[in-house]
Amino acid sequence: MVIACPLFFQLASKSDRTWHNAGSISCFSRFRLARELSCRAVMKGFHERNGSLKCSSKTSIDSSPTSGTGSAPGPSDSKFSKTSLWSNFFASAFSVFDTISESSTPSSSTSACEKKPSFSKTNGWTSAVKRVVSGGSMRRIQERVMGPSKIGMSSSTSDIWLLGLCYKISQESSGDVDATKGLTAFKHDFSSRILMTYRKGFDAIGDTKITTDASWGCMLRSSQMLVAQALLFHRLGRSWRKPSQKPFDQTYIEILHQFGDSEASAFSIHNLVESGKTYGLAAGSWVGPYAMCRSWESLARSKREENDLDRQVLPMAVYVVSGDEDGERGGAPVVCIEDASRHCFEFSRHQADWTPILLLVPLVLGLDKVNPRYIPSLQATFTFPQCLGILGGKPGASTYIVGVQEENVFYLDPHDVQPVVNLSSDNLEADTSSYHCDTIRHIPLDSIDPSLAIGFLCRDKDDFDDFCFRASKLAEESNGAPLFTVAQTQGGFKRIHHGNTMVDAGEVRADDSVGGVGTGDMDENSNEDDWQIL
Repeated sequence: MVIACPLFFQLASKSDRTWHNAGSISCFSRFRLARELSCRAVMKGFHERNGSLKCSSKTSIDSSPTSGTGSAPGPSDSKFSKTSLWSNFFASAFSVFDTISESSTPSSSTSACEKKPSFSKTNGWTSAVKRVVSGGSMRRIQERVMGPSKIGMSSSTSDIWLLGLCYKISQESSGDVDATKGLTAFKHDFSSRILMTYRKGFDAIGDTKITTDASWGCMLRSSQMLVAQALLFHRLGRSWRKPSQKPFDQTYIEILHQFGDSEASAFSIHNLVESGKTYGLAAGSWVGPYAMCRSWESLARSKREENDLDRQVLPMAVYVVSGDEDGERGGAPVVCIEDASRHCFEFSRHQADWTPILLLVPLVLGLDKVNPRYIPSLQATFTFPQCLGILGGKPGASTYIVGVQEENVFYLDPHDVQPVVNLSSDNLEADTSSYHCDTIRHIPLDSIDPSLAIGFLCRDKDDFDDFCFRASKLAEESNGAPLFTVAQTQGGFKRIHHGNTMVDAGEVRADDSVGGVGTGDMDENSNEDDWQIL
């Protein structure tokens, strides 16, 4: 009998420090570690549990959801007895091999209790892994890495913020009809966001033989989604929604073309890996948010040098916001106005004082989990008109977080494996269904990995000034735990006035025209223990 135990590492001992400290391990590395941990527990009790397994494994397989649909945890998830726990363990494990078990077990659930499932020699471990990586069962692995995520809308009637837009779904405040319209509008907006997922079958990356990013490319795909939204907002506006009929808009197709999976596409995974080598990017290896942001900065710079100013594939400056002295002193990152202006000036090749600018803010907001002090500020960033969302998720399993409702965040998930699609830039009749998702998923905000990155797009100088105003006010209201601060110059501080509120963030500089909250003496006991050097 083939035992599919490696998928169920969540049942391994919670006290195992090796697993507990595996936060930075990639999806694939976790997969291998899980196999070792789970098999020990499984083999110990296998023979004494074998009788109950025969019936309950078949029953659980028949009732398990298909790939890509997911399911919310049931009310009795935590009430299993020891026997049913083991039965569900094996049943869920066998669900990964659904195509194998369905063909080798009787269709009748009654006869399943009488006849032992059999597997041919051709369905060994190697074949099973190939099925998992290239098929829909990757969804089940991801769900176990991500933890308790849910599908669909929650029962809450609070406002939903999706990348700077508010959707009111409360029936008390807006009435049944308006609430229904608000929910419908939210779903249309969500499904119009560009989705990037694992792909298989593309040309090998560089000099490797890797033709799929399944199990290791989730952070790259999440970052592609964020940059794709920036291009979409810049070229088509925030109000754009995917049309229901073809032909599609030329600009929309051109944007998707830039994210194709080949070296010919400007923002392909191939080119990202090449540009990120300096920061540790390599095909087959997982990467963190900070290195990912720096890789985009490097890729944008190389593409800017390749093309004329009026033919830029990324028509905006890229500014990675870090702490004082590029993060070497730690502390909250500082949005330096002079640095932003310099990035714009360099992007325009000294022809303009200001251009559209993409701000990427990598953060580490705790050790094992996000410090609760940062939760309100994270929620508030989705109310910014400049918001592009968050690169975040669970350790080793990145997602693209696009919206928030109370304590839950909505996200697009890159962990489905799809065949490679390289769209021609002039094919307005192309099938773009694999670049969008109607399935709404959400997880608690306080469950995401503390290592993340936030994106903002400022279309012009006025938009940037508005962003600085909102960011400074948010920092004032953070009770000494700002996500990031704003200053005219690196190390420059200034008093900030918002109505009748004044915050003394340090020394007043006479040459500062726009101020921000400083990182120095604002609160001696603020959050130094939670910050890590970026």
